Amino acid sequence: MQEPFDLSIFVRRDAGLAHLDLAVEGIGCAGCIRKIEGGLKRIPGIVDARLNFTNRRLAVDWRDGALEAGDVILALERIGYHAHPFEPERAETDEARHARGLMKCLAVAGFAGMNIMLLSVSVWSGGAADMTQETRDFFHWLSALIALPAVAYAGQPFFRSALRAIRVRQLNMDVPISLGVLLALGMSVVETASHAQHAYFDSAVMLLLFLLCGRYLDHAMRRKTRAVAGNLAALKAEVAHRFEAGGELVTVPVAALKPSDRLLVRPGERVPADGTVISGRSELDEGLITGETARKQVAAGVTVYAGSINYSGALTMRVSAAGAGTLIDEVERLLARAVVARSRYLRLADRAARLYAPMVHATAAITAIGWLAAAPPCMIPSSPRSRC
Repeated sequence: MQEPFDLSIFVRRDAGLAHLDLAVEGIGCAGCIRKIEGGLKRIPGIVDARLNFTNRRLAVDWRDGALEAGDVILALERIGYHAHPFEPERAETDEARHARGLMKCLAVAGFAGMNIMLLSVSVWSGGAADMTQETRDFFHWLSALIALPAVAYAGQPFFRSALRAIRVRQLNMDVPISLGVLLALGMSVVETASHAQHAYFDSAVMLLLFLLCGRYLDHAMRRKTRAVAGNLAALKAEVAHRFEAGGELVTVPVAALKPSDRLLVRPGERVPADGTVISGRSELDEGLITGETARKQVAAGVTVYAGSINYSGALTMRVSAAGAGTLIDEVERLLARAVVARSRYLRLADRAARLYAPMVHATAAITAIGWLAAAPPCMIPSSPRSRC
């Protein structure tokens, strides 16, 4: 894979380690976290890899010089996931597009499911009233005409994820879902062509409907969580008023501030950096930092923090920490670390999830083989001796 830009500009280096934040596409279940983190940690040189399932953000640390950023992305491609540098604006756009896609799939599955259930109820009711075979077959074929294109469209989120997993010889939760839906549809077509009494188009479509409901609600919950976490970043100042060497006051971006800079904070503005008040008196709202709703009286010598709101008077302050070194940025980092941290119970759940998909497939295969071997011919659907 070749990127059209220099990936090194997204890499942060500190104390012999390189750090890169990536947005990972195609994550559908918690099992993806284990595969991505485990696959990357096995690569020599990578120190740590943590995936935030809420915003699909992967944080990777490796020994500086051992790897390049492109090597990490190529490693993810081999695992079966496409990734690109994490950019908040692009991530939000991608998530909004994904939400619209899920809603469209949900609408198609809901519309198809309601119509197929109406036909199925007619077949069930007609079975008790001696419905003719021709009428039953007509309802079944009509159900197939609705179900097949509906599943082909609404099942795309599951089919794409399952196909990616199979391509890299792995299993995820979408593989058994896709197999179940496709086998139910295939069996229903065979049964309908054989003039059998039962078909399962309604079950396949309704299964997709319920799964899409759960996936959409999960996606909406994660978007809300990201919005709450994003409020913290939105409350930081974007520009600051800095005194230059000649005493001239200029407006500069907060990213341009350095320790020892002298700033003016006017009433109604947010404090742009951590520092100490040199002159002036005012009241600050530090609820963002301390949670205290009462305003704090500040004067010369008092420490103030980025994100606080200045109310009543102008303050002159000297910067002690700016950019990533402020208290509010440290709170953001701790918040992000807490989101991806795992308790002992979550680690136990990860180990159980690792065995879930293989055990489900193995059990289903053994059950099918045992049933076909042990059941009399009259119990096997579409068998020439299906009527005992």
